[in-house]
Amino acid sequence: MQSQLTVRLSDDLDKEITNLSKKLRLKRSYIVRMALEKFLEDFQVKEEHAPYEKVRDLIGSVSSGVPDLGGEHRKHLLKKLRRNA
Repeated sequence: MQSQLTVRLSDDLDKEITNLSKKLRLKRSYIVRMALEKFLEDFQVKEEHAPYEKVRDLIGSVSSGVPDLGGEHRKHLLKKLRRNA
C-alpha cells in the first residue's frame, strides 16, 4: 500500500529538484523517493558498522611474541619502562 507524505521545501531545494527532474526527464516525486531511499540505505550501513565491526578482521592478526601479554600487560609495561629509563 502506498502512502502520501507532504513535505515543505525551501525555494532553493525546490528549484534544484525541478531542474534535475527536467534534466533527467523524471517526475519530481520519483527524484525525492530516490533521495530518501539512498539516505535510508546510507543510514542503515552506518548504523550496522559499530566500532567492533570495523576492526574485527584485525583482532588477533598481530602477534607481539609475548604469550601472556593480555594477562600480564602491567608487568611487561613496567619492565619496558624500566629498561628505557
